[in-house]
Amino acid sequence: MTPSQIKLAIAVAAVALIAVGLYVSQTDNTAPQTTGMTDENKASRLAANTKQIKISQAKDVTIESLDALIALFDSLNYNNESWREGNREVPRLTFKSVSEKWQQTSNEIPVQTKKMVFFRLMAPLILVANEKVLAERKIAQAAQLADTQLIDLAEKYRIKTASTTQLTEPERQILLSHIDIIPPSLALAQAAEESGWATSRFTVEGNAFFGQWDFSGNGMIPKQQRKELGNYGLARFDTPLASVEGYVLNINRNAAYEKLRTLRAELRQQSLPITGMELATTLDKYSERGQAYIDGIRSMIDFNKLQQVDEAYLSNDQPLHLVGTNQ
Repeated sequence: MTPSQIKLAIAVAAVALIAVGLYVSQTDNTAPQTTGMTDENKASRLAANTKQIKISQAKDVTIESLDALIALFDSLNYNNESWREGNREVPRLTFKSVSEKWQQTSNEIPVQTKKMVFFRLMAPLILVANEKVLAERKIAQAAQLADTQLIDLAEKYRIKTASTTQLTEPERQILLSHIDIIPPSLALAQAAEESGWATSRFTVEGNAFFGQWDFSGNGMIPKQQRKELGNYGLARFDTPLASVEGYVLNINRNAAYEKLRTLRAELRQQSLPITGMELATTLDKYSERGQAYIDGIRSMIDFNKLQQVDEAYLSNDQPLHLVGTNQ
C-alpha cells in the first residue's frame, strides 16, 4: 500500500472502531455463571446508591478520522506526553460497539497505533466498572447487617439466597472479598487477548471482549465447540461497557476465581497495591491453556507497560460518547 492508502485505512478503521452510542446496563448479560439479580427493584435500589456519574449526561463527540480522535485525546490531556509526565487522569469515554470495518482493516494499521486506540478506549470503561464496584463495596462496609441493600448485594454475589433476612459479620467479610476492583492492567490485557484487539467475530457480533460462556442457548456459537462442556456459546453484550461489567462480576463471584479474590483480599489487608501482575498468577482456570495463559497475560502487561494504568483514575469532567460519521 502507498502511504496515502495506509493513512486512509487508518482513518477508516479508527472511525469504525468508534461505532458508538450510549448505554447503561441495568441487567447482567453475562453467561449463566454470572447471571445478576432478577428482581428489578433490587437492581434499581443498588444502582441508585452507587452515586456514579450517569452516562446519560454524556456529550456526543463526532469523530471523523484518526487525526480527529488523537486531537480529542490531546485536548483531554490523554496522550503519551501527559502520561510520561505522571498524569494518570482518564476521561470518561464510552462507545457502543465495534464495527466490521475495524475487523477488516485493523491489520493495515501500525501495531502501536492500533494498541493506542484500543487501550485508550477500553481503559475508561474498566475504570467506570471499578467505580461501580467500589460504590457497592462502600455500602457493604457501612450497612447494618439486616439492611436490604446489604442483603441485595449478598444475593447478587451469591453469598446468600433471596430468603436471607440478615447477614452475620463473618459473612459480611466474605462479601467484601467478592466486591472489589479488577486492576485495569489485568482487564486491558485480557480484553486484548480474548478479543484479538477487538477483531474477533464475537467482539464484532456481540461486544464480547472477555470470552465469557453462555449456556442459556442465546450465546454465539463457536465454530469448534468443546463437547465435554455441553451446549454453550459466547455471551453477548449490548455494549463494550456491559461486557466489562459482566467480566468484573464474573471474576468477583465465580467459584473458579476464588484464588484471585483471596490474594486480592490479602493484598488489601496488608495495604499493598492490587496489581494485574499479581492477580494474573491466579488465572489458571480462566483458559484451558492454564499456566501458558497466565504467562501470556503477564507478558502482555509487562511488554505494554500496563502496570502504570493501575494508577489511573477517572476525570470528574463531563462524560463523552464518541460518534462515528458512519452512524
